Amino acid sequence: MTDFSTTPSSAPERLPRRLRHELRFRQLQVRTVRRLTPHLIRITLGGEALDGFTSPGFDDHAKLFFPDPQTGALTLPTAGPGGPVWPEGAKPTMRDYTPRRHDAAAGTLEIDFALHDAGPATQWAERARPGDVLGVGGPRGSFIVPTEFDWHLLIGDDTALPAIWRRLAELPAGARAVVIAEVDGGADELAFESAADIDLQWVHRRGAEPGTGTLLLDALRKKTLPEGDFHAWVACESAAAKALRAHLVGERGARPKWVRASGYWRRGAVAIHDTHED
Repeated sequence: MTDFSTTPSSAPERLPRRLRHELRFRQLQVRTVRRLTPHLIRITLGGEALDGFTSPGFDDHAKLFFPDPQTGALTLPTAGPGGPVWPEGAKPTMRDYTPRRHDAAAGTLEIDFALHDAGPATQWAERARPGDVLGVGGPRGSFIVPTEFDWHLLIGDDTALPAIWRRLAELPAGARAVVIAEVDGGADELAFESAADIDLQWVHRRGAEPGTGTLLLDALRKKTLPEGDFHAWVACESAAAKALRAHLVGERGARPKWVRASGYWRRGAVAIHDTHED
């Protein structure tokens, strides 16, 4: 197996920067609802409360607060010195999502909902109509990954598509990216726009339950990767993300500090976000 790593004594650091943002909670309104694929719905939000929103990191996470499914009432916390402060007994259903695109001039925020199950987020997205309300908190911070690598590796399932889209959109001309993305089938594939040179491979579950196979790891094992320094970003089911990181560091010579692997969800659990590190 070819070792693409650079020795610690000669490799530039190129480490990510962490940014912190003011914690704010916003009640926004649904502007448009668009089903992009059989398993992906894009919802555009707007409202005066969006003023001041910021999301500079391609894999940022905002907390979404869903209205009561029976009454439609939305409860939001206030920002306290130690975090959100809730009215007693009023905490709603919450989930983390990547802001796909924020257009400050238009006053809009796009969120893509991967339809993995019949949970509250999927139920809300499938029923959403213009005028409905949704709460948005954060992002509380951003993780800014440098673009100055010889190439970039992006691996993820449906839940990672917004972050992959954002990363490809921000890579400059002359950059190179290898992408391995898992969706159910050909109808779920998306067109990515980027100034970078992209090697894109889709892998299909073909009706299998998400998170039950090893499609991404199998595809990575078979992939001939470019030479040079690379940053790897992985986001999918938690156990799969951990296995992908282990393969990259243990068998492909990836520098651990240049690998960011996240479990965006975990089979059998709800509202989980795992970070896999040494």
